Amino acid sequence: VQLVESGGGLVQPGGSLRLSCAASGFTFSSYVMSWYRQIPGKERELVAAITSDGGRTNYVDSVKGRFTISRDNAKRMVYLQMNSLKPDDTGVYSCKAATWWGQVYWGQGTQVTVSS
Repeated sequence: VQLVESGGGLVQPGGSLRLSCAASGFTFSSYVMSWYRQIPGKERELVAAITSDGGRTNYVDSVKGRFTISRDNAKRMVYLQMNSLKPDDTGVYSCKAATWWGQVYWGQGTQVTVSS
């Protein structure tokens, strides 16, 4: 089982990044996919989630209207499009796969730094 994130980096405030998470080793289309972020000294925060069929999404209030989560089950990929980035968005972003019966997988994470 693997979840591999990519697309992080350094971006100026107001800029955009698109994170990707490639999944392998499990039945991707059966899993709810989520993006979390971890800021040093703070608890890991759920940022966005998408149902297994992609029909429903949800976001933490601080990113609503700026971030969009999407998935491609044929490619076994989940994405996080991040626009209008702010310094407070800085952190390590990780993707998570979860089933209703409690099976959970995590990726290693990718660093996002928003700074001028």
